[in-house]
Amino acid sequence: MSERSSAADGAPAVRVAAGSRRERRAQRALDEIRAAATDARVLETGPTGVRSHEPLVLLTRDGRTAFHPAPVAGRLESLVETLERGGLPTDGAAAVVEHGSEPASLPTPDDGPLSVGRRRVLGRCGWVDPAAVPDESAAELATERPEAARGRVREIGIRGRGRGDWSADDPVAAEWDLAREAAESGDGGGTTADDAQAPVVVVNANDSDDRNETDRLLLEAAPGEVLDGALAVGELIGADDVVVYCNEADDQARERVHEAARNVAETAEDRLGRAARPEVVVGPNRYIAGEPTMALEAMEGNDRLEARLSPPSPAEHGLYGRPTVVHTPRTVAQVRRAMLHPEEFDADDADPGTRLLTATGDVDATATVELPTGGSLEDVREAVDLEGRFKMACVGGQFGGLTRSLSHSPSAPALEGAGLGTEGVIELLNEERCVLATAGRRARFAKEENCGRCVTCRQGTIQLTEMLRDVYDGAYEDAKIRELSRVMGETSICGFGRSAVRPAVTGMREFETEVTAHAEGRCPSGECEAGGRR
Repeated sequence: MSERSSAADGAPAVRVAAGSRRERRAQRALDEIRAAATDARVLETGPTGVRSHEPLVLLTRDGRTAFHPAPVAGRLESLVETLERGGLPTDGAAAVVEHGSEPASLPTPDDGPLSVGRRRVLGRCGWVDPAAVPDESAAELATERPEAARGRVREIGIRGRGRGDWSADDPVAAEWDLAREAAESGDGGGTTADDAQAPVVVVNANDSDDRNETDRLLLEAAPGEVLDGALAVGELIGADDVVVYCNEADDQARERVHEAARNVAETAEDRLGRAARPEVVVGPNRYIAGEPTMALEAMEGNDRLEARLSPPSPAEHGLYGRPTVVHTPRTVAQVRRAMLHPEEFDADDADPGTRLLTATGDVDATATVELPTGGSLEDVREAVDLEGRFKMACVGGQFGGLTRSLSHSPSAPALEGAGLGTEGVIELLNEERCVLATAGRRARFAKEENCGRCVTCRQGTIQLTEMLRDVYDGAYEDAKIRELSRVMGETSICGFGRSAVRPAVTGMREFETEVTAHAEGRCPSGECEAGGRR
């Protein structure tokens, strides 16, 4: 089913936008709306990214849409009645937006959380049928004009996004070239010559870190666009297979990708001139299962997940020995956008395009926004309400960097230069949070969850945890912690070990006085005393 075939002919419409975290409330709203509606079409869409608004009810008539976030039970019937009587229920609406007769993407209010950043990759999230095949196809462009599509991505310099992407923070075109070369040389290492010459595209959507809503949001709201981007990448590297690797706990995302894949398969012959049906597989709900090479291990059915040595990269020897390109949904969505709308990208930028960021932590409700890489992380604060006074932020997810300031660009080079992470998460933490306790919890997580293959990570995370505990006993050896971080950063096999030390090192740098206070027997924030620590 394409977007065009599922579009209405101008009839009034009611959309209910919500994600898996508000699934029950959304279903109750849909039931009430469907019971009241007679003429208006009712459409269940995916999340917009702003959880505080969910379920968001969008009522559209005559080129205007009224936004009603999380309406109370019993009010929906009156909203539908007003719409079907020829009016637009604007009383109590958070926003009313004027637009064209059939906008292709969510009409954006002038203020409020949905106005933050630029909704490009997120543009249709919350507006279209999640299972619909987009009318505008990057895969079709890549089939008909491969050199033009490849040239746009290469010239713009699109970088990978997310720790689950083998090209994380690096230009994706380099891995594409490796995969094509490996396939052409027949050195992929598959079980037969044909297998060795058939590359694979893996969309790595397995992220067990609940802080990060970015990839889950795309799969729940716009899986058709993710699959279109993945098929486009497949066309450019000569891949016959596209596999979406999901977390076993993300039921809604997996179901919507399955449905979108069926619809993509129905249009593949017309668009690509060949049969194509992306495959969906699931992996364990474990943090390490999202690391690119451990994702391949899980997909191959290995019970014990361990990081693979590199080189070779997956592009040379990946899934079952075949040349494999591993990208996150965020990456293929950005690639798709670059192929179809290159005018939106500035190739002179160090990190062209936009980045998706989930604002979470001590906030009323999480929000995922899309910021230009030349903007500021400060903008995420406009999408959420902080509970308490701001003290610090952890930028980069589980192993993000701690900082007092959000006056940093979202671009990968800027974040790396500031010692922060690029995973796509910004945790806003209030004054009740202790920097040492925060770093200690993440060090303990690293000690317990690492795969255990390399000595540097296995033993280093144990030592790091013990060193941070020793601070409470008066032994603050910052030089040893910094040296340990250097060794782990330079010698760990995968990104897990290289980033596990980041919270401790950045916390010591930004809050040295507070860490020193713990060695003297006091916690300035009071969290450690409340938790039973010295």
